[in-house]
Amino acid sequence: MKMKTGLVLVGAAAALAACVSSGPRPLPVATAPAPAGVEGEWTDANGLTSTFSSGQFVTRTSDGTNTQMASGTYTTSPDGIIQINLYSNVKRTTSLVNCALIGSSQLNCTTATGSQFTLSRRV
Repeated sequence: MKMKTGLVLVGAAAALAACVSSGPRPLPVATAPAPAGVEGEWTDANGLTSTFSSGQFVTRTSDGTNTQMASGTYTTSPDGIIQINLYSNVKRTTSLVNCALIGSSQLNCTTATGSQFTLSRRV
């Protein structure tokens, strides 16, 4: 009987030893989910920041004054083209802009008059 009890105790000790770690385990690092579609903040080559949120967008300066330069609405078509109906506070005009999302971090845009510009996602 002592032999059987000894084997049980050795087995239990081995099982308990397997549960004890050799040190603290590193915690998993939380990462932000990848942005979906055009939602979020974007910048252009001139340093203007455009924010897209729930069909509305606003473009502001990033020079500390945070002046609103343009605003409007946007829609995304089934083929992935983002159409912006833009009102320029500077020129006091409206215009249409079509943009194509390239990957998750670049928007290539063309105005109704054919001018082109690129927006890059802010991280």
